[in-house]
Amino acid sequence: MDFLKSAVASAIAKGSSSPFSLGDRVDIGDSIWTLHNATKRDDSSACSVFTFDIVANKSRLPLARNAVRKSRTLRHPGVIKVLDTIETESNLYIVTERVTPLAWHVKRRSVNEETAKWGLYTVSSTLKFINEDASSVHGAVRVSSIFTSESGEWKLGGFDILSSMKEDDAIIYTYGSLVPDSARYTPPEIVKGGWEIIKRHPLAAVDAYGLATLVFEVFNGFFAGPEQVGRVTGIPPSMQQSYKRLGTANPKLRLSPAHFLEQGKKHGGFFQTSLIRLSEDIESLGLKSDAEREEFINELDDLSDDFPEDFFKMKVLPELLKSVEFGGGGPKVLSATLKIGAKLSADEFNAKLTPVVVRLFSNPDRALRVCLLDNLPLMIESLPQKVVNDKIFPPLTSGFTDIAPVVREQTVKAILTIINKLSDRVVNGELLKFLARTANDEQPGIRTNTTICLGRIAKNLGQSTRSKVLIAAFTRSIRDPFVHARNAGLLALSATIDVFTEEDCAGKILPAICPALLDKEKLIRDQANKTLDLYIQRIRKFGSTMAETVLPPTAPAEPNKSDARIGTPNDKSWAGWAISSFTNKITTADGEIEPTAAASAKPAAPEARPASVPRPAKASPSSQLHLPKETLRPAAQPLGRSLSDRPAPAVQEEPQDEGDDVFDAWGAMDDDDNDVDPFTAAVASPDPSSPDPNAVKPSATPFDDGEPDFAGWLAAKNQAKAKKPLPKGLSKAASTNTVPSRAGVKPRAAPAPAKKIDTKPTDEEVDDEWSAWD
Repeated sequence: MDFLKSAVASAIAKGSSSPFSLGDRVDIGDSIWTLHNATKRDDSSACSVFTFDIVANKSRLPLARNAVRKSRTLRHPGVIKVLDTIETESNLYIVTERVTPLAWHVKRRSVNEETAKWGLYTVSSTLKFINEDASSVHGAVRVSSIFTSESGEWKLGGFDILSSMKEDDAIIYTYGSLVPDSARYTPPEIVKGGWEIIKRHPLAAVDAYGLATLVFEVFNGFFAGPEQVGRVTGIPPSMQQSYKRLGTANPKLRLSPAHFLEQGKKHGGFFQTSLIRLSEDIESLGLKSDAEREEFINELDDLSDDFPEDFFKMKVLPELLKSVEFGGGGPKVLSATLKIGAKLSADEFNAKLTPVVVRLFSNPDRALRVCLLDNLPLMIESLPQKVVNDKIFPPLTSGFTDIAPVVREQTVKAILTIINKLSDRVVNGELLKFLARTANDEQPGIRTNTTICLGRIAKNLGQSTRSKVLIAAFTRSIRDPFVHARNAGLLALSATIDVFTEEDCAGKILPAICPALLDKEKLIRDQANKTLDLYIQRIRKFGSTMAETVLPPTAPAEPNKSDARIGTPNDKSWAGWAISSFTNKITTADGEIEPTAAASAKPAAPEARPASVPRPAKASPSSQLHLPKETLRPAAQPLGRSLSDRPAPAVQEEPQDEGDDVFDAWGAMDDDDNDVDPFTAAVASPDPSSPDPNAVKPSATPFDDGEPDFAGWLAAKNQAKAKKPLPKGLSKAASTNTVPSRAGVKPRAAPAPAKKIDTKPTDEEVDDEWSAWD
């Protein structure tokens, strides 16, 4: 049957002339009305519809029509707001604001004490208005007559027998007993004498008794009957005395709702709560002075989180927004506004707060800007990415260049909050430009926070700019005179080690960290060591995975070739590793080494010859100068070297003394080596215009043709040999210390060295030695 009634009501409501669309049915217990959630057709706003089936409840039709009439005429903040009333042949409709039965919350015991007091305060105020101002009696005050609005406020309904005591034929006298479940809530005097007896008692006596049952049921969850009225179980101690007087059996001694309200509002009374004061003051917030407004906000901050969120969203928040934007509320009001806004859903936030926040970011008030930046974490999740990127970030950037340091600092900190809502183009373009500015700020705290900010947003930077920007920023921060900025730079390098390549770690970051190892502050030294260890470990780990060499592999050496190794790979001395650098690469050298003068110095086995053949005479040094050129194989001499630097031939076969030839050997190698490191060449190579230190210095007299006279020098040397022959074995000593002559200049003899045995090879042997380099 209930389903059939619901279907009929829905069919009527969905007619073309109906201004609403019925939704789900809401259970309200024993009532002559059926409650539905509905939606208005014109603006799709939420509403509720009370429907009465005339055909099924003809006996109670006077109650329904009385409720319709009183709902249209009774206007009070504590009464359900009626949007429309409709009467058809089969149904009555009362369209109201969206409401929920209070009985739901009472049965679940989800009403806390603060909310219960606030609700009872509202109901008492409404009953005072009905009894005193309207001279009427509600007659059915109970939990089933109370509803909660979308803002969480308690609203009084159930006007089935609401009657004015000025009317002689008031409906309450005739139909009062037709109210569902009236026996449980009817005052004892009416049970004995009927509804007519209320004319002989105080006008508010019936509603005072109903208020007493409501108090008991709200704090205990269920009201069984008249025997529970007056019991203080679960009632707050401050309210117990007044509650007992509400439900006393003698109607003339009962405390009226107006007096109950008055006692609760006394200093220290049970209605002196922050929530009640807030609900009274919020309507006049824009008219308060600065001192009163600040006192109000302080009370608002003291409210606990278990207060009704719906009330703050629907009633408090709109008034706060008006005060901030138009009433000069200031940062304190804005902070309270954003605190409430954090409890909104994303859709609610976008509808109510986002437009105001966008406008406030363009406000030049620095205090408002700082408050907005401080509270960004509370609202960033509710702000759409497009709004943050296109409408909030552009005005926010003015904080980077503000003259107030606190604004610049808070702007830098706010980047960590909004970074995930910014596009890559903004992050790698405009944002980095502003952060580069604050990285050089005159305030050390701002420089420090910029370094921290860069370290935490490293993952958001583009790969093409990330490494370059971070290395430049962090290494500069390590050199900052402010100790905490240096520490921030080291910490940032530790946190972002994964974004750098191994080459950057070794070539750019480690050299920057090392000076901090000797910082004057122990804090920096300790952190520098920790950071250094991290990078060293990473580089070593990467180095262990690298190939041993990049040289191409070669064929193994033939087994019949001997390896003339000098030293062993296990030699740990300083010379060991130098020598092993050659011996380890023996397999990379191929071909055969030609015999050198050192090898030919040893006496060879005599060749078999007839006894009649005489032994060949050894050629003298002077005769060797006249040998044909075909038999000589002179080595290529580097430019600038004189012939006097060539090794002198030895005439007797004795062990060589290498001391005189070491520098000549290094000189020859230096001259022939053309593969010079560019860095060494740029740093250590001599000026090309300076003379070769190994070359013969020209005389004061310039040459006629600009070239040395080698022919004259040879003639002078031969003359010296002819005039003063030397003993055998010292024939080249004088020539090696003779300075060659220049054209037209007499040769000058150099100081004679100490005499010693010349063990150098002969000219023929010298030719063999240099031929080995060809």
